Amino acid sequence: MFYRENGQFKTSYRADQQIFPIDQDRWLVLALLAIVCLVVPALASDYLLRAILVPFLILALAAIGVNILVGYCGQISMGSGAFMAMGAYMAYNSLVRFDGMPLVVALLIGGLCATVFGVLFGLPSLRVKGLYLAVATLAAQFFADWMFLRVKWFTNDSPSGSVSVSNLQLMGWSIDTPVEKYLFCLGFVVVFAWLAKNLVRSAIGREWMAIRDMDVAAAVIGIRPMYAKLTAFAVSSFIIGVAGGLWAFVHLGAWEPAAFGVERSFQLLFMIIIGGLGSIVGAFFGAAFIVLLPIFLNQFLPVLGALVGVSISTTGVAHAEAMVFGALIVWFLIVEPHGLGRLWALGKQKMRTWPFPH
Repeated sequence: MFYRENGQFKTSYRADQQIFPIDQDRWLVLALLAIVCLVVPALASDYLLRAILVPFLILALAAIGVNILVGYCGQISMGSGAFMAMGAYMAYNSLVRFDGMPLVVALLIGGLCATVFGVLFGLPSLRVKGLYLAVATLAAQFFADWMFLRVKWFTNDSPSGSVSVSNLQLMGWSIDTPVEKYLFCLGFVVVFAWLAKNLVRSAIGREWMAIRDMDVAAAVIGIRPMYAKLTAFAVSSFIIGVAGGLWAFVHLGAWEPAAFGVERSFQLLFMIIIGGLGSIVGAFFGAAFIVLLPIFLNQFLPVLGALVGVSISTTGVAHAEAMVFGALIVWFLIVEPHGLGRLWALGKQKMRTWPFPH
């Protein structure tokens, strides 16, 4: 009964086209921002921040980038891990090879390099699509794995192949504690989520969705498929590259090419499938699902086994996690192909019309 827009009149096109046209949505978002910026850093433990919230934020940012390409433009990509790796390694080289390089600028340079890499491997999308495009982007993943492992320039001639960063600073602010890392990642996620939401509502966003729905019809009405597809690859790769830099710098601290293997690409793809294709909020739902499910199973399965007199080992929990995860993906594809984001939208619509059927 409280989620209604009765009496909320729009007197201009700008008011009618804003991101949150209902006052309740705006107040909810402001309250959520206040909670995540003020309450969570004050009350959350170091373990919660370091092991759950920071990975959740970074993976949600990467999922937003993947969703722009796959969900909004309909271009299947299985090379997201390669774009994350490019962003991480080029941000690292920018930081260590140029004295006084600001941290944020280094991360953005990594994103720009990932953009070039993504557009290069997005060129096959002009001629192929579907499964063939997925294989082409998967080639980018294998090429990146070989390049970062064999070309020593990317690792600053490190003999072990692994690199590390330390003493991260932003305008004199040292980013060392879990709270500082959380707030740093949160700033990136808020800014990029806001930009992505506005971008998909703009003219280029509508072109992406037209290409996704039917590229031939989009070309007939004057949309340039080459421009739309390559811009989707560019924007998606940039966001994923920045997320890769955050994952390496803030979450890992030290990493090697295996940290951005093909498993990472599949993980990001599963996130948007579970969270919802073509939904910015679905990226957050999918990231939360991926991060929280292993922790829940690690805690719940041994307790469930003890209740029935069965001892479940750590290996058994890992196998059960893979089986449950695969079963849930199949269930989402069958029952709700649009994911948790669609369920969230349906729930909001039901609240707006309850108890009336119309």
